[in-house]
Amino acid sequence: MNAAETDELAESAYAIFELFFGSQLHMRKKSLSRIVESGEPFEDLFSEIFTDFSSMYPEIVEILIEQFNSPDEIFRMIREGEGVIPSKTFQARWIEQDSPHVDGKAADIEKAGKWLVFLPMDVVDDVWRQIRDLTWEGKLGLSAKVSTAKPDPDARDDRKVIYVYTADWEDESDVMRVREELRKIGITDRIGYKRNIETFKGEYSARGKKVTFYSA
Repeated sequence: MNAAETDELAESAYAIFELFFGSQLHMRKKSLSRIVESGEPFEDLFSEIFTDFSSMYPEIVEILIEQFNSPDEIFRMIREGEGVIPSKTFQARWIEQDSPHVDGKAADIEKAGKWLVFLPMDVVDDVWRQIRDLTWEGKLGLSAKVSTAKPDPDARDDRKVIYVYTADWEDESDVMRVREELRKIGITDRIGYKRNIETFKGEYSARGKKVTFYSA
């Protein structure tokens, strides 16, 4: 296995653990961001979840330990902002926040869509914190996610992007309600809304081609 394949394997292993860790916190109605930013001790909780993960996925844990040396190192990264603060996240390309007030499994993924908010890195942490918290409080839509400091070879420029999802692109009143909530936190420039069906088709903006369904 060459170096690139090794890095890809390690990246996949961490992504699987991150999803597991996040789902376990979600089941407990806990927010990692609130835990980290408040300074609340969570080493015991991390150890409990990591132990469960180890029993279920021992091969993946072997890869993680080879990459990070110990669970303590993974805990340290998370405590310092990995997976919470975009500018301090280098293991994953995205940070996601689901709304605990919405049953995401019941949503029709093809009916969903998202507002796209493009921002420079020096302001994305603060804007993401506000959008993340509003999503957690049930004041926006299904979920939100933000691109991170991890290099993205497909990125067109240095800006970061926040996606703010709604459940149904046909529900214009709800789509625009979410837009108004974003305006309240200072996102006043015109932004676009893209339906998931365009994303699934691989359709992206290009000169002379518009793929946003709403703009406000």
